[in-house]
Amino acid sequence: MDGTINYAFWRDRRVFVTGATGLVGSWLVRRLVAAGADVVCLVRDWVPQSEINQSGLIDKVTVVRGDLCDLDCLERTLGEYEIETVMHLAAQTIVGIANRNPISTFEANIGGTWKLLEACRRSPKVKQIIAASSDKAYGDSPVLPYTEKTPLEGRHPYDVSKSCSDLICQTYATTYKSPVIVTRCGNFYGGGDLNWNRIIPGTIRSVIRGQRPVIRSDGSFIRDYFYVEDGAAAYMMLAEQLAAKPELAGEAFNLSNETQVTVLQLVERVLAAMNSSLTPDVLGEACHEIIHQSLDATKARTMLGWTPLFTLDAGLSRTIAWYTQHFHKMAAPSLNVVRAAEAA
Repeated sequence: MDGTINYAFWRDRRVFVTGATGLVGSWLVRRLVAAGADVVCLVRDWVPQSEINQSGLIDKVTVVRGDLCDLDCLERTLGEYEIETVMHLAAQTIVGIANRNPISTFEANIGGTWKLLEACRRSPKVKQIIAASSDKAYGDSPVLPYTEKTPLEGRHPYDVSKSCSDLICQTYATTYKSPVIVTRCGNFYGGGDLNWNRIIPGTIRSVIRGQRPVIRSDGSFIRDYFYVEDGAAAYMMLAEQLAAKPELAGEAFNLSNETQVTVLQLVERVLAAMNSSLTPDVLGEACHEIIHQSLDATKARTMLGWTPLFTLDAGLSRTIAWYTQHFHKMAAPSLNVVRAAEAA
């Protein structure tokens, strides 16, 4: 998989995207629009700073204002817009928020998933569903790296929400023959992530501001980081493959560049790439989080012919460039105001 867009498949295809204002959703919508798809986005909250708004993509799609937990809204949208392909990315994705507010996380991640799948089951035109799970669905497994045969054993609120939603997808595929594929990716990163408590955007912002980057944990947690443009390309590839091979329904795929790094090592890579001499402020405060995670992507490589488009360093370079430009744009209006005041 070289990232080439299959225009013949996507041109005028009716695609429904949940989570379109999020990190992966924004990049997926960009790619779908470029492919000529007829994109319908479910938007709950208006986020002016999101990439889909800032880039002007919002003007090139149909926007349905509604909540993922509103079954009537989902059924109406799938029916009235004659949706063929569903990309389900919407979720409450912040671990700290899940620990503090488990109910809202369960409602969005578990309830939202079964309601969407039920709406799809009742909508005969839906032919492909790509549902985003997570490596967190595996929980804290003693055997690494995770393969798709690793049991789904989340224990903390966010992890449990992903284990449950993942199993619900498999239930609909097995019991109702729903055309759904599940993806299990590591920690997504890339331009457009406005959750500053995440390590990569938070570190880049700190360096740009000349402040020490903050690490909530002790820095030893090992994670699998996955570049957002890789995710967007992979989701589209999976829908294409599912259309060609309906027997893929019910399958789950790990997607990863299989590079393991600690949080501290990741921050150091960002600092080095930005030529910064700052040192991180390691708080050691994180709790109820998995210590070590890594994914085995052999199944995706062998069954789908998939390979990632970007290495970790290449993805970080593109991400740093995005945020550098982003903060430059944000500073420009303020600078103009100062200049105007000085001129007056």
